[in-house]
Amino acid sequence: MEKKIPYKIYLTEEEMPSQWYNVRADMKIKPAPLLNPGTGKPLTLEEMQPIFCTELIKQELDNDTKWVDIPQPVLDFYKMFRPSPLVHAEFLEKALGTPAKIFYKFEGNNTSGSHKLNSAIAQAYYAKEQGLKGVTTETGAGQWGTALSMACQYMGIDCKVYMVKCSYEQKPFRREVIRTYGGSIVPSPSDTTQVGRKILAEHPDTTGSLGCAISEAVEVAVTNDGYRYVLGSVLNQVLLHQTIIGLEAQAALKKYDIKPDILIGCTGGGSNLGGFASPFIGEILRGEANYKIIGAEPASCPSFTRGKYAYDFCDTGMICPLAKMYTVGSQFIPSSNHAGGLRFHGMSPILSELYDEGIFEARAYEQTQVFEAAEIFAKAEGILPAPESSHAIRAAIDEALKCKETGEEKTIVFNLSGTGYFDLVAYKQFNDGTMTDVIPSDAVIAEALSKLPKVGNE
Repeated sequence: MEKKIPYKIYLTEEEMPSQWYNVRADMKIKPAPLLNPGTGKPLTLEEMQPIFCTELIKQELDNDTKWVDIPQPVLDFYKMFRPSPLVHAEFLEKALGTPAKIFYKFEGNNTSGSHKLNSAIAQAYYAKEQGLKGVTTETGAGQWGTALSMACQYMGIDCKVYMVKCSYEQKPFRREVIRTYGGSIVPSPSDTTQVGRKILAEHPDTTGSLGCAISEAVEVAVTNDGYRYVLGSVLNQVLLHQTIIGLEAQAALKKYDIKPDILIGCTGGGSNLGGFASPFIGEILRGEANYKIIGAEPASCPSFTRGKYAYDFCDTGMICPLAKMYTVGSQFIPSSNHAGGLRFHGMSPILSELYDEGIFEARAYEQTQVFEAAEIFAKAEGILPAPESSHAIRAAIDEALKCKETGEEKTIVFNLSGTGYFDLVAYKQFNDGTMTDVIPSDAVIAEALSKLPKVGNE
């Protein structure tokens, strides 16, 4: 007898994964290494130690260990909000009139409002274990900064956050959550760092970018004893921690013998799609299954769909290591769209390599298209989604409507990575009809790409 699928599928505490999955162990072609911008050679553990926590560096460099034990204190913290539910979106299916089956993994059921807490607590734990005073970081929409301030408070260490200026102004309540949890927060670019002052001198009216904020956070980390820099996306270590999402989703689907056809996540730096899709990508790489996987990005910052696969700086100030990734250029300053967490010029080296190999596809969406999808979802499912997550919703709705046209009963699963209750300025603009779409011209992207660093034969 076929199992009746509940509206919300929960794993038991005992069924929750106790290890993270390292997809690089199953990749035939490994992601290109981070390079020292001074020498052009792969960074060593010793060279990275002034910036990152030692244990996190080891995770960053490890291409071979498939399963990494989650430390018990991190597992204990996870119990506050994990396992998260896999929801059968019955009401959305009905609203769309589609024969498709739609599921979403809901990562917004914690105070930070997003999936970012999965890696924040791991990074805060390793910083505490190393005996550090605190950490520095950047944040776009503020979800990562919120998550990290919570994690640092729990671990008893300091947290310094540089928030992209336009998001700092658009989302005042999220910065107050950061302050409530004891984090300090500065709008970026600022006059508190050398690199911030340089950027302001060159671009006095800039609304900031994640690349700017990264430069400031790294400078503060390397010039203050007892501090290290941590980040919420892009690097291998972060995608590793976020695989808790995909592993739980995989287990929940198997629990009810649900076989997905299409998997979707939004993409800014890669932690969302990388964490959600990696366990399924592992099945593809091992020849065990085949899925259609979609990365949904903003048309205003289209690193996958209009970028170049090349080595680039991870920050605007050009003080960070070089990463080989799909990029629109570290000097590209995106428009101040409301999906602040997706306003990064480059993409995860892991996802960039997999995308280059054709393992998944990418789509770029305009801001108004995304909020149209967010409104449909909110009305149907009763959750106000974050602008970032709504890119995945847009792609899921598009796929479901294709099924409506063809009559195919495909199963679509997407990652609802966060809630949008601090994004009401954006929803107000959408409801008032004042929201606009800004898409960079070919000339603007070409200008930014012309400033890529010269590496090897590139």
